[in-house]
Amino acid sequence: MAFEPDSAAEVVIEEETKGRGGRPHGFWKFLLAVGGFVLTIALTFLGLLAITFFIGRVIPIDPVLAVVGDRAPRAVYEAARVQMGLDQPLPIQFIRYIGSVLSGDLGMSVSTGKPVAQDLARVFPATLEMATLGIIIGVVLGVPMGVFAAARQGKLADQIIRVVGLLGYSVPAFWLGLVGLAVFYARLKWVGGPGRIDIFYDGLVQPVTGLLLIDSLIAGDFEIFMNAVWHLILPASVLGFFSLAYIARMTRSFMLDQLAQEYVTTARVKGVPERMVIWRHAFRPILVPLITVVALSYAGLLEGSVMIETVFSWPGIGNYLTTALLNADMNAVLGATLVIGAVFIAINKISDVLYRVLDPRAR
Repeated sequence: MAFEPDSAAEVVIEEETKGRGGRPHGFWKFLLAVGGFVLTIALTFLGLLAITFFIGRVIPIDPVLAVVGDRAPRAVYEAARVQMGLDQPLPIQFIRYIGSVLSGDLGMSVSTGKPVAQDLARVFPATLEMATLGIIIGVVLGVPMGVFAAARQGKLADQIIRVVGLLGYSVPAFWLGLVGLAVFYARLKWVGGPGRIDIFYDGLVQPVTGLLLIDSLIAGDFEIFMNAVWHLILPASVLGFFSLAYIARMTRSFMLDQLAQEYVTTARVKGVPERMVIWRHAFRPILVPLITVVALSYAGLLEGSVMIETVFSWPGIGNYLTTALLNADMNAVLGATLVIGAVFIAINKISDVLYRVLDPRAR
């Protein structure tokens, strides 16, 4: 016969005992949260795999012809098709594709003759380096500009910052890159030209992280470091301009909403200095949504730098993807698309974690 507590106090004691025992409620909540987080990532990544797989089957490019050539005999074509597993039903091909990706096998690149995973490990750090400096420029300049524009709403400074934001949305990236090269490189000689580094420095630094700035510092070669910075400034600044426009606009919008709140009016009535009202009372509540904006902007720079890398001959993943498309190199195209999508997922999940850390209401 089951024991039933005789009073409400005993019920409370029993519940607290269950909660504080060997399996506390907080522990199970933590496990459920972690499990849900991992499951969300797994399902999202599975969806990404499905999209990249079916894109490769829908695009009117025959991967077999890309390997054997359009003049290969029929027997050679069929043998290559069987070897690549394209004679199997689509579900079987998809399962094999998942297995290959999870094992790190993204196939061979027709363009380079090397494994796609090896190519991506070589080119992605260049994009990461440029996009990281670009987002730093965007945050350092964009956030203060947005705050200043909101604090001066309707005045000349606000109008100028809004025009800068509008230009960032409307000016084509390739045009701005070409103008930047023509003015700051060809005319003024203030920055380095196309490429990641001058050709006579190429290969002198042993790659450790793949990030040329860090690797040159590790090697103790300050001359190569400065040359890499000289080449990086202009493309990163162009990317940073587009990031700046988006971040400044969103910061301004968030700040206008906070400055209209009653607690801000109360602080002003109490005689709190305007600078403190803006940065302590109004700016702090927008940090959480601002993190999401910065994360999305950073992910956009990583995946949307194709034009900039083409204009500046930057050896990153965008340039690699463009070359692969022109050569009908579907393994490289799908591999690059998969990496970009995985990075986008990772950045979004990191921003979600930061959101929960900074905002107790989201926990």
